[in-house]
Formats: sequence, C-alpha cells, structure tokens
Amino acid sequence: MIHLRCIECGSRNPEENGWQQCRQCGDLLEAVYDSTVWGSKLNAPAAAEWQVRWRERRKSDGKEDRSGVWRFRELLPMLDEGQAVVSLEEGNTPLYALPRCRRQSGIEGLWAKHQGMNPTGSFKDLGMTAAVTRARARGATAVACASTGNTAASMAAYAAQAGMRSLVLIPSGKIAGGKLAQSMDYGAITCQLDTDFDGCARVLRALLELEPVYVVNSINPFRIEGQKTLAAEMLEQLGWEVPDHVIVPGGNLANSSALGKGFLELQAWGLCRRAPQISVIQAEGANPLARTLRETEGKALVAVEAETRATAIRIGRPASWKKAVRVLQATGGVCREVSEAEIALAKAELGAEGIGCEPASATTWAGMKQLVKEGFIGPQQKVVLVLTGHTLKDADYVMRFHEGRLLEPAETRGWERALAAQQRRIWKLPASAEAVKQAMQATLEGLPEEA
Repeated sequence: MIHLRCIECGSRNPEENGWQQCRQCGDLLEAVYDSTVWGSKLNAPAAAEWQVRWRERRKSDGKEDRSGVWRFRELLPMLDEGQAVVSLEEGNTPLYALPRCRRQSGIEGLWAKHQGMNPTGSFKDLGMTAAVTRARARGATAVACASTGNTAASMAAYAAQAGMRSLVLIPSGKIAGGKLAQSMDYGAITCQLDTDFDGCARVLRALLELEPVYVVNSINPFRIEGQKTLAAEMLEQLGWEVPDHVIVPGGNLANSSALGKGFLELQAWGLCRRAPQISVIQAEGANPLARTLRETEGKALVAVEAETRATAIRIGRPASWKKAVRVLQATGGVCREVSEAEIALAKAELGAEGIGCEPASATTWAGMKQLVKEGFIGPQQKVVLVLTGHTLKDADYVMRFHEGRLLEPAETRGWERALAAQQRRIWKLPASAEAVKQAMQATLEGLPEEA
C-alpha cells in the first residue's frame, strides 16, 4: 500500500537504510499510498467514523493510543501487523489561546500549537517516532543525523528507547547548550565539526561509504509521515474546522512540507473540506526560501551563508525547499523574513502570555504581525502559529535579552522602546521585605498599561 516516489522525476525507488534520495536524479522521496486501495477506504462516512475512533483512543492505555502520532495510525500505514512502535508518548500537544497577542493584532481567532511540549521539547519527536520505528523494523542497529540541535536531541532519545546506537554531527559553536546537553544525556556519540549545518550533512553522507547507518534527517520520508499527523491533531482540537492560516518557522523546511502533505491528504481523503494557507517565516540572516521565491520564483534554490541567533533555523541550504515551495503554491501561502530584533521582541511577547518558546518559534508571531499589516491576514480569519521548540532549549537567549546583551545597537534601531518595554530585570536586594516591596512597586510603575 505504500511506496517511495521521487518528488522531481516521479520514479519509484526502493527503500534503503542510508541516504534516502532518488537513484535516478538525486532528489527527495515521499511516501505515496496506493489510491485504489487506500482511497476506497476513505469515503465521507468512514472519515467521520475515524474522527470518532481517534478521539476515543485518547481514553486508552495502549502504547500506540497514548501517542499523538500513532493514535492517527490509519494515516500512515507503514507497519506490519503486530510490529511494535518506538514511542515516548509524543504529540497530544496543547493548542493555546493568545489573549494579549489577539488584542495587539486584532485577530480574535488566534492560537499557538505548542510542539515544544513534546517529550524532548520540539516538534522533531513526531517524525522521529516514525523514522526510528521504521529503522528498527528494517533491522538497523544505528541511526545518525546532522543537526542544529533539536533533531539530535530527539534522535538520541528515541534511539535510546529502541536500544539502538546513535551518532550526532553538529556544527561547532552554533548549537544551544540545552540541545547539546540532551544529545549527550541520551547517550549519543556526539561530534562537533568545524563547519556549519550544511557541512555536517556533507560529512554524514560521506560517512555512509565507511560506516552503514540509518539516516533520520528530514530527507527520510518516514519522518515526514510522522510529522504530518500534526495536521490531524490540530483539526481535532479545532473541532475539525480548518483555520484560514497556519504559520511555521522555516529552517530545513521539513515541517512546512509535512504539514502541507498532511492537510492536503486529509482534504483528498474527505477528512476536511479544504487546506489552510500555510506560510513560512525565516530569519533575515537565514532566508534561503524567501530569496528563492523572490529571485527565482521558486525554480532554483538560492543558498545563503546562514547567520541568526535563532539557531534551530540557521540553515542556508534547506533540503526540503522544493517540497516547501510546492506546499506554498498548493495552499496559497507566502514566505516572509524577520529581523533579529523582531524575533527577540516576538519571543518576549509570547513569553508574556505565559507561553515560552525557543527563538525560532517566535518567528511565527513576528511574521504574522507583518502579514496582518499587509492585509494578507484579515481580522475575521483564524490563524494557528506553530511553536516548534520549548523555551528551555535556549535559556541563555532569554537571559541575554533581559540583561540587554542579546542585540547589537544597530540591530535595535527603531525597536528600542518596544524591546525595552519587554525587558525584565533581576533585583539584587538585601534580605528585607521593605526592599522587596519597593522593587515590586517600581516594577509595576514601569510596566505598560496593557501588561
């Protein structure tokens, strides 16, 4: 019922344990289901029954049912009967209302889908449960990835759960400490290479000639299958009412690709009436998709030397750029880029909601504000921001922001007042109740009225 098809030349490819790309043209592969078999199972009555079944599974104590990926296992029939899954009970993440951001933007139908509430603190877990499950089913004993941090942390955790060895290649000096600590804590062989993410990916591919490992980077089509279940979970939480817009950060672009695949398949299979407009937001210093769309109309990748403090999206040559372009075109979405000051401000504003996220996640709120000003998002529309990582992934970023050490003066130009309004200080005081009271009063007097 499933085979791997090249997204460029359309050729059918065998499944391999190494670097999963097309043997004919070298492009990416995607999992495709036999429409004559699979499509016949999905008519409108069956779709409604599946929605009920997925909701009922939340009451079950079964291992697969406790997972927000495998709970929707009808959407990814990639397991043989009786095959065990590798799961850390991923998914089932919250959909938060954003009252302050709603007032600021004028968009009442605004939510944040917080993927940072997954077991290892990022959206990568949705794909990793599928990829590592598939790897073990194929007899692989070791998995590997190149990473800016979140993929490494997720892979190491799931490999440990599966009793497999794991190898992590990360760029030296360009990974948040919290993510590096996770990889080491979960027992991965961790190698910091004197290069960037794209260089780590090149080394990993060369390593396959010397040491066979199962690669779980986003070129792995089964990772995309796991990640696409986010579309079903989001719609379930919205009562199967499709939002007008879903906005995601743009790094290696697998997340937007997976969401697009998920929504378009749900639409084709009768589980929703349409797909939302999926838009991607990148950092100005790591904006290959934005430049690709602007300079070549999406026909040829414009790679960049990526540089941004939002380390999760510091990628200059994204592997899934073609998939992302096609998702934007298919859903009517757009790509925008935001500055370091906009990211820092957006992260602080989300934090003021009581909803922390890593810097890359905050690009979605920063980009949404742009899209509202442009009129691309209207006041009556419904919008979901996808927050991809937990705030503790990069706690040092938070401290540097509030201490005024994060941005250079040139980066804050025009944003000084807005940034200052969000910065909080740590009061260093004598052990005195009166001193604490004075600090409380001084803080409250300095807060803006809307706080």
